[in-house]
Parts: sequence; C-alpha cells; structure tokens
Amino acid sequence: MLAFKQRIRIISHNIEQEFKKAFKIKQNAQEKVIGDDAFSVKEQARIRSRKYKRVTVLFADIQGFTKIVEHINPETLIDELDRFFFFFDGLVEKHNIEKIKTIGDAYMCAGGIPNVNRTNPVEVVLAGIEMQKFMLDAQKLSDKKLDFWELRVGIHTGPVISGEIGKKNVSVDIWGDTVNIASRMESSGSTGKVNITGVTYELIKDFFDCDYRGKMPIKYKGETDMYFVKRIKSDLSEDENGIFPNRKFIIKLQHIRFSDLEEFILRKLDSELMEGLHYHNMEHTKDVVTRTEIIARGENVSSEDLLILKTAALLHDSGFIVEYDNHEDNSISFAHELLPNYKYSDYQIKQIVELIDVTRVGKKPRNYLEKILKDADLDYLGRADFIAISDNLFKELNHHNGKVSIDEWNKLQYEFISKHTYYTKTARQLRQVNKERQLHKLKLLVS
Repeated sequence: MLAFKQRIRIISHNIEQEFKKAFKIKQNAQEKVIGDDAFSVKEQARIRSRKYKRVTVLFADIQGFTKIVEHINPETLIDELDRFFFFFDGLVEKHNIEKIKTIGDAYMCAGGIPNVNRTNPVEVVLAGIEMQKFMLDAQKLSDKKLDFWELRVGIHTGPVISGEIGKKNVSVDIWGDTVNIASRMESSGSTGKVNITGVTYELIKDFFDCDYRGKMPIKYKGETDMYFVKRIKSDLSEDENGIFPNRKFIIKLQHIRFSDLEEFILRKLDSELMEGLHYHNMEHTKDVVTRTEIIARGENVSSEDLLILKTAALLHDSGFIVEYDNHEDNSISFAHELLPNYKYSDYQIKQIVELIDVTRVGKKPRNYLEKILKDADLDYLGRADFIAISDNLFKELNHHNGKVSIDEWNKLQYEFISKHTYYTKTARQLRQVNKERQLHKLKLLVS
C-alpha cells in the first residue's frame, strides 16, 4: 500500500508540473496586444505575483476516497483517477479555465487567470455541472464495485493573488479568501451537486436555475449565502437536462465577453492613436458603438446581429493605430487577428469584416446590417453637435492632408450632405429633419 501511495504522488506531481509550465507560459504572454507587445517576455518573467479582482475558483473532491482505496486494487484506482482528471483537464481547456493543481483526489482550477475576463463565473459553473454529469455517467457505465465514485464541487468568485513560488522547482498557485471560501463550498456541498456562494450566484443567475440552501458562517467574513446549481435555464439549454448550452446561451455569453473586448480596444485607442486625430479618436468610436446599438434596437435586430454590429463599430477605426490612409485594411487585419481570442466564430468574423469594409467613404451598403452601421457612422450629420464635430474633422484633415480653406470645406460639406442618405427608418426618424436644417445653413454659407 505504501508503494502504491507513492506511485499516486509521483503521477500527480508529474501532471501538476506540466500544467504549471503551461500556466507560466500563458502568464508571461497574457497581454493580448495589437502591434508591438506592451512588455517583452523577459520583462514579464520578472513578475512573480499579480492581483486579480475577479476570479472564479472551483474545487472538486471525490467523496470517501479513503474507502475507495480500501476496495480497489492500485492499478484500477490509478486508471480511474487518470480517466477522471483527463476529462476534467479537457473541460477546463474547453471553457477557458486554468488548472491550478491536483492534491490526491482533489482537483482545483480557476477562471479569469492569467487572462482577465468577465465571463469566468459562467464558464466555471458550466465546467462544474459537466464534471458532475461525467461522474454520474461513469457510475452508470461502470462495474457495480465502482459505484461509490461520487464528486462534490464547490465554487466561489472573488479576488486572488497568483504567483510563482520556489527557486529551482518553480510552481504556480493562487491564494486569498476566495480560495478558502471555494474550498468551504466544496466541503459543505453534497455529492452530485455544484455548490456556489451568493457572490457567484449573482453573476450567473441569468444563465442557470439554482436552489437556495441558506447561509454558512465564514471565519472573519460573516455569513455567505449558498446555492445548488440545478441546471442551465430551459430556454438556454441544448438538452432537456440543462447540461449543455444552446446557441442563445452562447450569444448571451458573447455579449458579456464583448465588454472585455471593448475595454481592451478603447484602452488601445486611448494610448496608441497617432496625433492629430481630432475626429477619428476614441470618443468617435464610443459614439459609433452607442449609435449602432440605438439604431439596431430601433430596427429590432436579433441578439446575434446586435453583437456583430457592435463589434464592427468598435473595430471599424482601430486601423488608425497603424496609419491614416487605408485604415480600413488595418482594421480588418485586427479583426482577423483579435476576434478568435474572444471566441467569435469564423462566420461571425466574416460578417464583421464585411461591415468594417463598408464604412469606407463612398461605399454603398449591400444588406440590412451594413445600412445600420453606415447610418451610425454618420449619425452626427443630423445632430445638434454637428458644427462642433465638423470642426474637429476639418482640423484633422488639415493636419493630415494639407491645408483646406474654410470656404472649400463648407462646399465639400454641402456636397457631401446633399448626396447623403440615411438608410434605416430609425435613423431617418431621429436625424433627417435636423440634417436638412444643417444643409440649409451650409447652403447659405456657400451661396
């Protein structure tokens, strides 16, 4: 028995070392950037610890492992543990989660590290219910002698510190109250169940049905609410048991993930755009995203189409980071490079690229979504702040394309607005009357 336990420790240690190596590589390259890296890998390697504001930690533990050891021969036990943990490893990779370590029969993973994201509570709970389904299926398919394989899962969301410890044998781990509370959720849970805290519940309640269990005291922290996750909500589930997400679930989650993308792009625009962009700046991008959503909702587009439109609006001028002329080509390159990291499908990326392309001056929209984005991009033509925005564009053109007199500019504006058309009913209702007033004022100036 002693030799057998030693074999288990060796196997667990080897597996942990491989995952620690992978984690370290990811952590050193965690900054997703456009263009040059913000930090070199060498500089990042010096960072031995990092604080994360919102990480979701999962503990899974096999109930009564000591009893199982007494009833199963060593070879069978190792094979079963290897099969279970191999499946769990696939789940964490599938759901964008990081495996932290295994300790005997316990499995620990966390979402939201090393890459920060808002979707980790939902993704970790998804992994938790799939773990429980796998264990239940294993019981049904296995020999009756193995029917005591049962799993408890506990989950909590909160801040952690991630870091490397050791000199020669460097290991990666996470610490903090969040880790301790997640462990308490596991130990106070029930076999076959996913036990979560009230904090995690508030972040996942729109996706899952849960049963309230009451409160549990946490040392130095007061009390925390506990919930059992029952299933994915019926309208978001692919199967009748509520284990696997459907298309509606995926799109709903993508809208949350869009906020991560938006934060990243706006930060890049704010810090890396060239000088002299008085019009095509971060504020313009924010404005176009907002106007796109207003028009799209007015036109009653689907949730997925709204996601596609907002993403195209967010990226349509990102190419100005690289160069002023032909910025659309660079924006399209960014979309191809960046969007797979945020789990956009190939078809979604194709749609987004086509939408970015139609924002070129003079290009006509070919479909309904392109009409919406064209209207949003030139929404200011019919707004009360038209003069101020027009002046910013005038300054920008003078900075990048040579001197243009104010008289020439007024003529260009008049000709452009005279030929301009709002394509959607919503845009016409919101902006057409005021656009005609702007046109009348310009006509007086050029007469």
